[in-house]
Amino acid sequence: MSLIRRPRSNRGEAVGASGRRRVVMKAATAALTAASIVVLAGCASSGSSSATAGSTKLSFFSWDTQAVMQPLIDEFQKQNPDITIDFSYSPPVATYVSTLQTRLLAGTAADTFIITAENKGELVQNQSVKDLTNEPFMADSAQFNKDAYTIDGKNYGLSVASWGGGVMYNQDLLAKVGYTTPPQSWSEFLDLCSKLKAAGINPFYEPGDGVGVVLSALLGLQNKAENDKMDANIFNGTSSFEKEWTPSVKTWGELFDQGLEDRAVAGLTGTQTTDEFVKGNVAMIGTGSWNLATVKAGAPNMNVGFFAVPGTTSGDTYWAGAASPAYAINAKTPNLPQAEKWLAFLSSKTGSQLYNSGTSSITTTSTFTPVVDPSLTTMVPPVVGGSIYLPSEWWPSNQDALSVYTTSVLQQFIQGAIPADQVGVLLDQKLKELQSS
Repeated sequence: MSLIRRPRSNRGEAVGASGRRRVVMKAATAALTAASIVVLAGCASSGSSSATAGSTKLSFFSWDTQAVMQPLIDEFQKQNPDITIDFSYSPPVATYVSTLQTRLLAGTAADTFIITAENKGELVQNQSVKDLTNEPFMADSAQFNKDAYTIDGKNYGLSVASWGGGVMYNQDLLAKVGYTTPPQSWSEFLDLCSKLKAAGINPFYEPGDGVGVVLSALLGLQNKAENDKMDANIFNGTSSFEKEWTPSVKTWGELFDQGLEDRAVAGLTGTQTTDEFVKGNVAMIGTGSWNLATVKAGAPNMNVGFFAVPGTTSGDTYWAGAASPAYAINAKTPNLPQAEKWLAFLSSKTGSQLYNSGTSSITTTSTFTPVVDPSLTTMVPPVVGGSIYLPSEWWPSNQDALSVYTTSVLQQFIQGAIPADQVGVLLDQKLKELQSS
């Protein structure tokens, strides 16, 4: 099957959010327009229920829908009848971030809300969120999740889950070319793709609207080799994107150079690649754990598996992934005790269990062991342990602008318009520009 779609530049969906996915920023103008609409339409909270007489109304602004959060809200209110959660919602990422910022500036922001990798720096810099470092409930959070929302040694968000990303595959299609176990090296992965192509089966697709899981995982191996200091070194000037990214981009580029992945994927979204997989038009896709429910709903009889992205050294594999967006407390809330109770509940065994059952997220709190689909079993230990990587999660500044720009550069690379070493050069130039502005 040939993919004939024109690439879209400067737009993208990055891997991640709410334990299932993270959508990269749309173009700024569209985001602000959408945010304005949401602010106008959503100034009045949707409200989970009417307040009980004499109870404190605690507002909560979420990018998980009310259907997802309602079971947690109901149980919390049952345990705390003197508190009523006033729920409001905006979709991730751009619209949510813009709406929250507008409400913070207007002094109408909720008592508690979602803090994300995209806006954590700005929220902390503007002193919009409370320091949670010494809160008792933070003891339940995994260290990796704490680190994701720690700035200058202080923690500002309670993240209760993480997601993992790798290669989702159709077991029956791989069996047709003799593969029953996942490849353990990059050369084995290329060999698998070659055999699938020779058998008339499209080997592999990955959306081009963000930094995909394959490149993220290959970079994760590089970061691991540098004791998780790669991004810090890039941003403080002791290293560079050109030095750190070029080897991984070259490895990833072999898929396109050898004709094993169609260059037209530069124009595909995550939804489109998933649709192709569900239809049986491709044997493997790069995606995350959040996508499993969609695939199973679309192809309930498909035998699905997941394997980690293999590196150039045999047995050296890695998962893409990140800590899920966290819960934060408005630094100006007049309802601090109630806000702290809400976050404590969200990190509790009951809260984690309800979130896991309602979203199939890989929860990482010490209070509960997540229940997951068998195809995710091998993914869970590294996800819970934090052996996962997504570039923008660890960029200390300019995440928004740099993420959008990175997507456009990678799309050019996929199309063959620029060589691998030029990717890092362009990112270094953009980072310098952003840091000097």
